[in-house]
Amino acid sequence: MAISTFVGGRMTRKTSRRIWLGLVVAIVLGFSLRQYLLTPEDFAGGALTVAEAHAQATEGKVLLIDIRRPDEWRATGIGEGAHPLDMRREDFAEALADLAEGDRNRPIALICARGVRSARLANRLSAAGFGNIIDVPEGMMGSRAGPGWVRSELPVTAYEERG
Repeated sequence: MAISTFVGGRMTRKTSRRIWLGLVVAIVLGFSLRQYLLTPEDFAGGALTVAEAHAQATEGKVLLIDIRRPDEWRATGIGEGAHPLDMRREDFAEALADLAEGDRNRPIALICARGVRSARLANRLSAAGFGNIIDVPEGMMGSRAGPGWVRSELPVTAYEERG
């Protein structure tokens, strides 16, 4: 049984309520999806603030890996002491092992934009046999964990694509 959408050129109350209800449901679902995408997984391993990550990376105490995409590196630069390694690479784990000189127990800190991808990848790398993965949950742009690398005004280097 179809309900007429318009009666005399005007929308019926029943149809109007359904449209508003649909909009409210869509908004709630949109915010829920956004919250899910911006909430990092729980990570049982260690964590560093951006200041700690910077200090430890420049002192050689930790291998800091910026797992973002090249367009993100171009936009903000790469944190001083960090190595850019796009997490979408099919050979990411092998490339990471190469950077760690084959030492899967070397302290490796992961940083992304806002700490979501780094926490998820930290869990996967821990499960894949890397024994000392550390998350930098503030990320480059800041999150609930803190202001992030950029707003903390930590040094960055420009990203240069390699031919």
